[in-house]
Amino acid sequence: MKPEIAMPLKSKKSKPKIQWKSIYRARWFYLMMLPGLAYYLIFSYLPMGGLIIAFKDYNLLKGIWGSEWVGLDNFRRIFASPDFFIIFRNTVLISFYRIIFGMFPDVLLALILNEIRVAWFKRIVQTITYGPHFLSWVIVFGLVFAFLAPGSGLYTQFHQNMGWGEVNLMTDKSFFRPLLIITDLWKSTGFGAIIYLAALSSINSELYEAAVVDGASRWRQIWHITLPGIRDVFLLLLILRIGHILDAGFEQVFIFLNARVYEVGDIIDTWVYRQGLEKLEFSISSATGFFKSIVGFILVLGANNLSKRMGGSGIW
Repeated sequence: MKPEIAMPLKSKKSKPKIQWKSIYRARWFYLMMLPGLAYYLIFSYLPMGGLIIAFKDYNLLKGIWGSEWVGLDNFRRIFASPDFFIIFRNTVLISFYRIIFGMFPDVLLALILNEIRVAWFKRIVQTITYGPHFLSWVIVFGLVFAFLAPGSGLYTQFHQNMGWGEVNLMTDKSFFRPLLIITDLWKSTGFGAIIYLAALSSINSELYEAAVVDGASRWRQIWHITLPGIRDVFLLLLILRIGHILDAGFEQVFIFLNARVYEVGDIIDTWVYRQGLEKLEFSISSATGFFKSIVGFILVLGANNLSKRMGGSGIW
């Protein structure tokens, strides 16, 4: 007779019960969370229903449901357009320049501010560098126009008075992209450094004390303690910027753009603006936005996986 093997009884998995008491105790926190949830529901999730316009020949009089289905014809029209390669190239290049020349100055300014020990001087520098962030791009363009306006700008007149001839940098194709990057740096570097300053404040001060005991100089402390301490924040912001690589800054480009620099400055968003609001081709605009979303989603996934392989934490 073979001994009978007692089989373990299968315990029934109890369904998790909703802790109504804990929810009631935290009711005010949930109440404060409602405006944020309502914002994203109304302005982020509900508009997703309008994506079906990308697959229709949308007509204002017929409405969304009355318009004819065309499948992927709108996407074929976009990719077959002679302007698509130009605007796609300009968008990627301008966004790439923003990432390369826009992130490192933020880190550098944060490191400089972190090393300043005179409190009043540090506050002055922070105020001067943070201020431009709160100016609209219309005001920034007005300042740039005051310096570079053809014939009447301060720099234009200085250039002419020095006998160097006439200059019109506002319509110069070779200067348009650097102009976008320079004005963006002036406007956003100070505010971008705030995130890195917050990350620097979370670094354990005992690490610096141990480094001083070991005889490490300030440069060694920055290289071995400070920079590794903000690496995860840098990678996180890099992933987010890569995900928005097809968003080259519509407001800035739209204000600075003129007919003479379309070849190097026209981006996807400005092209969509002309197609959607000027030509009323809403289906083309919606298809372009859908294409941008898909590309951004793929880039975020790829950048997040690459960040984890490099030892970073990633977004999730």
